[in-house]
Amino acid sequence: MTEVGPRNPGAGIDTLGLATTGRVHYNLREAELYEHAIRRGEAKLTAHGALVAYTGQHTGRSAKDKFTVRDATTAAPLWWDNNRAMAPEHFETLWADFVAHAGDRDLFVQDLVGGADPNEALPVRVITEHAWHSLFIRNLLIRPARAAIASFVPRMTVIDLPSFRADPARHGTRSETVVAIDLTRMLVLIGGTGYAGEMKKSVFTALNFLLPARGVMPMHCSANVGPDGDTAIFFGLSGTGKTTLSADPSRTLIGDDEHGWGAAGVFNFEGGCYAKTIRLSAAAEPDIHATTRRFGTVLENIPLDEAGIPDLDDESVTENTRAAYPLDFIANASPTGRAGHPRNIIMLTADAFGVMPPIARLTPEQAMYHFISGYTAKVAGTERGVTEPTPEFSACFGSPFLPLHPSEYGRLLKDLIARHEATCWLVNTGWTGGAYGTGRRMPIAATRALLAAALDGSLNGADFRTDPNFGFAVPLSVPGVDAAILDPRETWSDRAAYDRQARRLVGMFIDNFAKFEDHADADVLSAAPRFAEAAE
Repeated sequence: MTEVGPRNPGAGIDTLGLATTGRVHYNLREAELYEHAIRRGEAKLTAHGALVAYTGQHTGRSAKDKFTVRDATTAAPLWWDNNRAMAPEHFETLWADFVAHAGDRDLFVQDLVGGADPNEALPVRVITEHAWHSLFIRNLLIRPARAAIASFVPRMTVIDLPSFRADPARHGTRSETVVAIDLTRMLVLIGGTGYAGEMKKSVFTALNFLLPARGVMPMHCSANVGPDGDTAIFFGLSGTGKTTLSADPSRTLIGDDEHGWGAAGVFNFEGGCYAKTIRLSAAAEPDIHATTRRFGTVLENIPLDEAGIPDLDDESVTENTRAAYPLDFIANASPTGRAGHPRNIIMLTADAFGVMPPIARLTPEQAMYHFISGYTAKVAGTERGVTEPTPEFSACFGSPFLPLHPSEYGRLLKDLIARHEATCWLVNTGWTGGAYGTGRRMPIAATRALLAAALDGSLNGADFRTDPNFGFAVPLSVPGVDAAILDPRETWSDRAAYDRQARRLVGMFIDNFAKFEDHADADVLSAAPRFAEAAE
């Protein structure tokens, strides 16, 4: 084994029992990783200096191929309805075969940290067979100071070998793809997929397991802070606007995807952003668009034209095109990744049924109901077989990454909201004037204006009506916003059709929440939507 780059001699990959006769590259920087990735044929250089790579068969996470070892550490606390179990003996066989597969391969190692709060940080060693994967995770997690590398000791190790193929009969997997997490040894094995996002989400899953016991709330959210120190967090599933809406030039960006909320306030889990780029507009999102043209950014699955220019409108490879870049590529990003306790909590949904208002104020009980529900909607064309809007309920806005039952995270969030008197809002970035296919997407300028009014406190002084279906408070008017869009029913040409659609969506919420009723407090259950009588 030939070693290249700085490392802690007492904590190399050989101490894991993972050995290779190839070269092991420790903590290489951007230029070196570019050189390896291009020379090895893993990636291409764009005309603007970014690196573009293609992930092959898997262009998104393989949620059905993710497993957690069921042992004494995990048997009791884990939410097994949501987590696929792997027997310890299957993991041992998988690990032995990973070691054998490493064989004579060159490997790339990054020593990184999950968590900007030093009291809650998780040191993570990430070992990859692709140089571009090493650059990706170097962008996405937090880089310790160069001088700290010599004493770095990981508490978690992620090993990503896309060329490995699992054997379902031998390893207890579903297919040749595997993401296996051992929370006792804090070891993650990823094989059979080139999708780089599996690495960062494995770290998020581990933090979701570790932090609640310390009284820290892990959150699938973006966060920013205003000039007066008012922190806001934005919960939401992919495509609802977490990254776009938190990248506000008038506010400091804390992070775009994963955070913790603890005794000292909010802190980013990551050191970078992983933004969706399909149809990304320089006019609407200039800061994010600019990152796609910078040296150091990793672009995933974006086609290039003959001049090497990425076509951000081209979805021929996947709708899920991405850019992974360091947080400091955003001009107003926080250098510390930390901020105070949130004053406002935003829950984002992209309601393709055209029922939800563009903004609504929630009671704490309603906030818990919608947090545990985690609603958005998929639209035709985003997934094979989806021909009309379909609901997506993902508990806590991040069900695939929840080791514990949603009620555990809900109670934590409820206590934090009460303790710090945060105001909660539901914001719909989806459709108005009808469902997807009939209506139109909510104007982003209106969404930004409504958010600004919520965050600066002026919206609290507005007059509100009570939504007859969901019971939350909807403003009657907001300066600078067309009052017509504030009442979604009035934007439909067929009011009776709206009423039928609203009843349908209410029924979906009720049906989804039935599985959580035994774990929910009475006040949260009382915040459920109701079937309203159709208006004239």
